Amino acid sequence: MSRHITNQLRIIGGTWRSRRVSFPDVEGLRPSPDRVRETLFNWLAPVIQGARCLDLYAGSGALGLEALSRGADAVTFVDVDRRVAVQLEQNLKLLGASGAQVMQMDALVFLQRAPQPFDVVFLDPPFHRGLLPACLEKLSAGWLTEGARVYVENEAELGEPPLPPGWTLLRSKQAGRVRYSLLQVP
Repeated sequence: MSRHITNQLRIIGGTWRSRRVSFPDVEGLRPSPDRVRETLFNWLAPVIQGARCLDLYAGSGALGLEALSRGADAVTFVDVDRRVAVQLEQNLKLLGASGAQVMQMDALVFLQRAPQPFDVVFLDPPFHRGLLPACLEKLSAGWLTEGARVYVENEAELGEPPLPPGWTLLRSKQAGRVRYSLLQVP
């Protein structure tokens, strides 16, 4: 009898440090590695406490869960895949998370709704589909508080993400085939 082994990730800091959560086996789903998340949350340390966060293309939920663990007030997880949404709900329940909601829908469709401003946005769209410029443009239309931070993961070969007018690139690094950057809006 073979045992089904689920994909798991470890929350690396905060209240749920070292807790493991599962994520479904979905093509293209690639949780941000521990080392990348550690760097990102060092960058976000001054602003994550009490922040309202949006995790677009949430996938495993690694970034939004890490934000909640480290003191974010609220996280909205958005993913189109039903299996992902169901697992995110289960993980939030398992952790006893409050201030989180899961929206099962396409991220670009979500961004066509009436904007609600967020302090931090995690943007890790599927690679090789050219989604990043449209997402950044839509986020510029009322989805971000003054001085908000937008974390972006994209294909390393594309270099740094395209900046909407007035945005600043705060930090950028590469890990393997992934470029990860922290942007700030005016």
